[in-house]
Amino acid sequence: LKVAEYRILAIGDIVGAESTDRVCRAVGRLRNEYRADLVIANGENAARGNGLDRVTAESLLSSGIDVLTSGNHIWQKHGMQDYIDGNRFVLRPANYPSGTPGKGFVVYDSCGIRVLVMNVLGTVFMEPLACPFEAVEKMLAENAGEYCISFLDIHAEATSEKLALAYYFDGRISAVCGTHTHVQTSDARVLPGGTGYITDLGMCGAENSVLGVKKECVIERLRTHMPVRFENPEGEATFLEGALYTCDTATGKALSVEAIRCRI
Repeated sequence: LKVAEYRILAIGDIVGAESTDRVCRAVGRLRNEYRADLVIANGENAARGNGLDRVTAESLLSSGIDVLTSGNHIWQKHGMQDYIDGNRFVLRPANYPSGTPGKGFVVYDSCGIRVLVMNVLGTVFMEPLACPFEAVEKMLAENAGEYCISFLDIHAEATSEKLALAYYFDGRISAVCGTHTHVQTSDARVLPGGTGYITDLGMCGAENSVLGVKKECVIERLRTHMPVRFENPEGEATFLEGALYTCDTATGKALSVEAIRCRI
């Protein structure tokens, strides 16, 4: 029998205004090149400086990105609380306290396939939020029977926490990725239970930078331990990193995961 394949292009943390512009110009081409049915990107650092604002979010969503996930910088910009409450395609981590604006998941109908997209924040070396394991369990239970493919962005510092979450939900979530460290890992694979996984997607940012920030700024901060205004490089070669998940729509399992890195 022919497997009905569904392809998700997941894009790593977009860093800065110039990277956002380049991603917006490249998404359509990449969507066609990888035959992606759904495009998800982490946008929490996409605005100038860091954080995400309304204008940046709208630009990314209108360029061909379907859902934006986020992380610990989601509230950095003024106005995001009201905006995220009114746009279900911009997610904030689900394990923020009850009553926090926005939602940590959305069921996206794409090509006749309903996809549950989820976002949580890790708690190891991060903010002391609610347990991400319990937050994911709750989202899966709330949406049971409403989707056939599922995707989880774990925005976390510790690689062990990301991998532990992925193994815990192996076979119950189609695709899992880590974000936040801005460094793409080399472990893209399908776990034994059928969950596609990569510890970190990487970033969309300047190649000659420190995690998308001008290297001089970070060096000064680390050498002096004094406050430094972080700036994003301009005019540098920019790379887009992420992963392509191919899933079976009948079983909800991942068939393959391919790490992606290309100049944009």
